[in-house]
Amino acid sequence: MTWTRALPAALAVCVLVLTGTASCDAGDAGQKEKAVSPSPVGKVLKDTDEEGRHYREVDGKDAPEVGIEVTPDTDGGWDVRLTLTRFRFSPPGARATPVEGRGLAYLYVDGDLVTRLRTPEYRIPGDLVPRGTHTVTARLYADDGTVWAADGDPVESTADITVSGAEGTPDTSVSPDVLSAPGTYVRTGGRGSPDRAGKAS
Repeated sequence: MTWTRALPAALAVCVLVLTGTASCDAGDAGQKEKAVSPSPVGKVLKDTDEEGRHYREVDGKDAPEVGIEVTPDTDGGWDVRLTLTRFRFSPPGARATPVEGRGLAYLYVDGDLVTRLRTPEYRIPGDLVPRGTHTVTARLYADDGTVWAADGDPVESTADITVSGAEGTPDTSVSPDVLSAPGTYVRTGGRGSPDRAGKAS
């Protein structure tokens, strides 16, 4: 009979402990809204990309870098090659948790997502790039979908390409050097134009 009295007493203690914990957390909820989210890698900012994915800020000296080179191929498409520093691609099936210097590169043409890359090379089909000038952007993301950022800006690189003549035919008179942006990691200029140091952004 003594164990039946002990059981309700033990349950009462458990209820008090759980209720006390819940009330402590409720008091902190207002504070958490104003603060930057804690994270094991960098800090998650309130800033987001066009699709609502938050930036994950890392110290500039530890930040990954990406460069992009886009050249016309013989079949009317565009070959993209990324140059990466302090960054490696995650294997397929990687856990959705951020790991410093690891993740995916998202490739955009004129702000529209073309693909998510796990390798430094990709071929953009010519039919995705109609006649005119277009901006190709490579942006680095962590495995949890956050955008790697440094100094409040996304870690990305852009290159402008021009398609002239027949629909989807690259303008081969443009030097491939004009189409590359080696070693840049933050977009500093407008629409891929060179900054003061002569690097495309």
